[in-house]
Amino acid sequence: MGLMAGVLAVALMAPAPVAPEYVALGDSYASGAGAGSYSGGSCRRSANAHPALRGKDFPSFRFVACSGATTRSLKPQFKALSPATTLVTVTVGGNDLGFADVMTTCTLKGDRACVSRVAKAVKFIHEQLPARLDATYATIRSSAPAAELVVLGYPRLFTPNDRCRTLSAAKRAALNGAADQLSEVTAAAVARAGARYVDVRQAFAGHGVCSGEPWINALVSPTDDSYHPNKAGQAAYFQALTSSLW
Repeated sequence: MGLMAGVLAVALMAPAPVAPEYVALGDSYASGAGAGSYSGGSCRRSANAHPALRGKDFPSFRFVACSGATTRSLKPQFKALSPATTLVTVTVGGNDLGFADVMTTCTLKGDRACVSRVAKAVKFIHEQLPARLDATYATIRSSAPAAELVVLGYPRLFTPNDRCRTLSAAKRAALNGAADQLSEVTAAAVARAGARYVDVRQAFAGHGVCSGEPWINALVSPTDDSYHPNKAGQAAYFQALTSSLW
């Protein structure tokens, strides 16, 4: 009887198992802008976004990603993190280098202006973005020390050699090249943080803007949906995320 009482006492003293908690951070590619079925006002969180799809498997899910977010504006989102958080996903960095302005320039102006604006963004990617990503991942780590951190990258916008009438071949090549450099710089920062990087470029191969089966919107209305993954694109993000966690 004494032995049973001791076992019971130890069991009562043991900490209760922690329910998995998922927090989704980031910008419009994480919130699901472009995929429809929005909530969250200007944050444009989509029910079709990959975090929303993944969050269905968690008893606790905090979807705080917000359209327009940069590494320096994530502070309100960080409040969702806690020592109880077990999984964090984030996509961020595109707005730091001026994604909206880049796409506006390349859509409305000529090749020279587009290539010049992309070059400016690429300079930022190499010279300023690494430190911003390092600081972002460090904050996530300190705020959610028990969580697995998964960083999802950005796809190339265009399928090579497609017959896109929206932008010239020179513009498409410059934008795809910038996407490659952004992915490489992000992957290096993720490695420094000891986190996991999900490179979605291959997943989107053959499904860029103007492809036969596009997973990324062209110039559409509302314009905030332009050059963002559509519902099928977010499903591809979800598949890439799910595969990375097994």
